[in-house]
Order: sequence, then C-alpha cells, then structure tokens
Amino acid sequence: MKLILFVVAVLALVWLLRRSLGAVAKRHVGDKPVAPEAPPTMITCAQCGVHLPPNEALPGRGGVFCSEPHRSAYERAHPAP
Repeated sequence: MKLILFVVAVLALVWLLRRSLGAVAKRHVGDKPVAPEAPPTMITCAQCGVHLPPNEALPGRGGVFCSEPHRSAYERAHPAP
C-alpha cells in the first residue's frame, strides 16, 4: 500500500513539474524583443500652439499652421515688412 501511494505521489509531482515548465517554455517560444516604435515628429502651429503632424500643416509666412483661419489671422496680425 505504501508503495502505491509513493508511486502516485511521484507521478503527481512529475505531472505538476512538467505542467509548470511547459507553461514557462510556451511563454518564451517565439518571443523576440521588439523595439518601441518612435513617435511621429510633430510640429507646432504658430498661431495657437497645437501640435500636428507635418503632412497636415499649412505653410505660411510666419511658420506652419493647423488651419487656414489661423494662417490668415497670423498674417493679418503680423504684416510683411
């Protein structure tokens, strides 16, 4: 009887060890360190200070702007010399 209990205990221990080691191995298979993606470069509207991507900015006499009304307002407030 003692031998049967000992064998059952050893089998249970082996099963638990394999299960826990298998979970650890599954977590690391195929894991490659991924470099964080760099944030896009942002520029600032010369009128209001909002940050926006360069492809959405409107160039103007005093810099870049987030919208046509801001470009117009800035150019009215700062006439060309």
